[in-house]
Amino acid sequence: MIRQEYKEMLNGKSVIRELFTFATERGKEIGYDNVFDYSLGNPSVPTPAYFNECMIDMLKNEDPVKLHGYSPSLGIPEVRATIADSLNRRFGMNYTMEHIFMTTGAAGAVAHAVRCVTKPGDTVLTFAPFFPEYKPYINMTGAVLKVVPANTENFQINFEKFEEMFDENVTAVLVNTPNNPTGATYSAATLKKLADFLYDKQKEYGHDIFLISDEPYREIVFNGADAPYVSKFYDNSLSCYSYSKSLSLPGERIGYVAANPKCTDAPLIAAICSQISRGTGHNCPPSIIQLAVAKCVDMTSDLSVYETNMEILYKELVSLGFEVVKPGGTFYIFPKALEDDAVAFCEKAKKYDLVLVPSDSFGCPGYFRMAYCVQTEKVERSLEALRKFVKNEYR
Repeated sequence: MIRQEYKEMLNGKSVIRELFTFATERGKEIGYDNVFDYSLGNPSVPTPAYFNECMIDMLKNEDPVKLHGYSPSLGIPEVRATIADSLNRRFGMNYTMEHIFMTTGAAGAVAHAVRCVTKPGDTVLTFAPFFPEYKPYINMTGAVLKVVPANTENFQINFEKFEEMFDENVTAVLVNTPNNPTGATYSAATLKKLADFLYDKQKEYGHDIFLISDEPYREIVFNGADAPYVSKFYDNSLSCYSYSKSLSLPGERIGYVAANPKCTDAPLIAAICSQISRGTGHNCPPSIIQLAVAKCVDMTSDLSVYETNMEILYKELVSLGFEVVKPGGTFYIFPKALEDDAVAFCEKAKKYDLVLVPSDSFGCPGYFRMAYCVQTEKVERSLEALRKFVKNEYR
């Protein structure tokens, strides 16, 4: 018998993916260049040329068995050591190879981190608006995801609601900064307040509470934004990273979990993750991609286009009367819709070939997300469609 739970999931497919499919089909009719598709967060800038050069060089000159064979279950030691060294240089940490576990992107990192520090029935708290896939990531481990309502003033943490929802069943808190879908970055003041609260709760309840930090947009931070390294603030922290955005490698599925060297059982976390892999079928990411990333560990793609696009859209949205918190990073912006029903708002936008994502699945109704990881000239061309949409439907 097919498991009923998975059958039921077919009725709750990703809204983002469905909109992307709509945009693709519409593009077959009028040309995809004429569809202003702000649905999917797929990087629009190329990977650094050096990454490709490294891949070509390895394929020509390295031992094929090394490049294409299984890596150790924790990841290739030299790659893990290189990542640890980079984090230490950049953020003043004290990681060693033993604190790094290689994963298939940030999704794989979060999946391992949650299983590592929770058991069935435990509560994991996260903050709205949040990435919708957190629901299956968490709930299908047997833990229970609960969502703290949004602070829509600035999309920092709603501490009043957070404290109300916190109880002894909470064993992990999941944060995402820079944030998908808002583009907000948690400030040092926010992270310090969060850490102090968690330290107090650990003492009160007498058990570990882990802070899991989902950080695939860590490198996409705009001028003037306050976006410190989360693990600097709290000992029991696990950093979940992906090179999908920083190196424009989403299809290669490469990332890691970095266990704070001061956290409980820090020397065991990566080894525990390798045991978790036995039950999830993870079994380590590709060897060649691990080796290539290690050669580019301190590099990024040219990410400046995202700030350019953000400034264009932010200025236009404000001029059209939208309420919007200016993003501090990522390639997302999260304006308030011009009517309470964001789904209806985004459906109307389709008539103007604007593909926008309603906010309901992000846990913050009444808003919409625009993923502006598209060519700047297309962003500029989309402004007229946006003006017509607002004028015809809401003026």
